[in-house]
Amino acid sequence: MKEYYVYIMSNKSGNLYVGVTNDLEQRVYQHKNKATAGFTKKYNINRLVYFESTDDVTAAITREKQLKGMLRSKKIELIKTTNPRMDDLSEEWFTTPP
Repeated sequence: MKEYYVYIMSNKSGNLYVGVTNDLEQRVYQHKNKATAGFTKKYNINRLVYFESTDDVTAAITREKQLKGMLRSKKIELIKTTNPRMDDLSEEWFTTPP
């Protein structure tokens, strides 16, 4: 069964980025290593602060759109329900590349 992830990344300044992927570890690695040009590279978005998983790709895309439409304050409230200090949940993932 395939798994899909909706995730929120941040940086030290607190900028937020919402995305969806079917390989969370690989996608976070790309963000951390600035592999893709754009917002996350420009603002050094490199900390995974929240994620959800589902086996339904349509539900994942719908949820991503829902999160992107939320006020920043609501996103932060959501993050803090599972990660009160907004720690990098992927901090210890990459002792070796995925």
